[in-house]
Amino acid sequence: MKNMDRRTFIKRMAGVGALIATSRLPILAEDNPAVFPNRGQYERLSLSYATVEIGLEKPFSVLHLSDTHLTATYDHENEKKQQLRGSRTTTFGGRQEEALRDALAWAKQHVDYVVHTGDLIDWQSEANFDLVKKFFGEGVFGSMGNHEFSTDMWLSEPKEEKNEKYKDNTRGILQSIYPFDVSFQSQVANGVNFITLDDVYGYVTETQVNLFLKEAEKGFPIVLCMHVPFFTDNLWRATVRFWRDKGKLTYHNLPKPDGDYRRQCEDLVTRDFINYLKREPLLRCILAGHEHITAEDQFSPSCREYLVAGNFLFHGREVLFV
Repeated sequence: MKNMDRRTFIKRMAGVGALIATSRLPILAEDNPAVFPNRGQYERLSLSYATVEIGLEKPFSVLHLSDTHLTATYDHENEKKQQLRGSRTTTFGGRQEEALRDALAWAKQHVDYVVHTGDLIDWQSEANFDLVKKFFGEGVFGSMGNHEFSTDMWLSEPKEEKNEKYKDNTRGILQSIYPFDVSFQSQVANGVNFITLDDVYGYVTETQVNLFLKEAEKGFPIVLCMHVPFFTDNLWRATVRFWRDKGKLTYHNLPKPDGDYRRQCEDLVTRDFINYLKREPLLRCILAGHEHITAEDQFSPSCREYLVAGNFLFHGREVLFV
């Protein structure tokens, strides 16, 4: 994939899966006087900020979003979808679409691109798929989340299995909805190679590793975008702190890796890939979500990893690349 300047990149946006160029975003925000009356239009957004120093001639910025968890279902969809709409909308507060709309409207005014790192939807439904098309159209750059592959969550039969065979059941459907390669995507923008990959169950495949190695041969600085973070001790501690009641948590009483972190430690392909990435000087930044927390840590000498909290709670992070 050839490098291109921003103007050429935007012209080509309509035909390829790419970062959302904010110049192409529609005006989506609506004034809501019932929420924070007499305050700024975007004050309900909870934004954090980061700067990644690469040595670019032309700095640019990205709004990083993750975990919107849209919970829409049409009335004609089956009983399982209706049950999920009721329970999961309550879980996520019912303002997910509003939060996404506000974030994209803010981005249009303040940054150059948008990246979404998965769980845009909470489960598969016709209504959720239509919202994907409504908000992202043809110009999205992002990654799958584990919820993208969920047909009916705990109600699904067969039960969700965390492997490639399970993902194959609906991978084709997702590929027809999302305007980027759902397994691995690369896009060079402003001299930086944004790579997204599907690691939704904590592991990567040999095919993805080989594709990444080919991208590294191009020599561009790399930003890796994915749903599940590659855990460090600090990110694991932050995750445990958020999801479990562990009292005063230090490194002396930190629980051993489990779930996705354990799989990253035990899966040979994934473990070797992570070890390689820690030695790859072209890797300058990792953007991830999944844990619903805003946290960051130094992943390697050349790379810092950033987790962003749930967009369903109006969270996002502006990342300035300089």
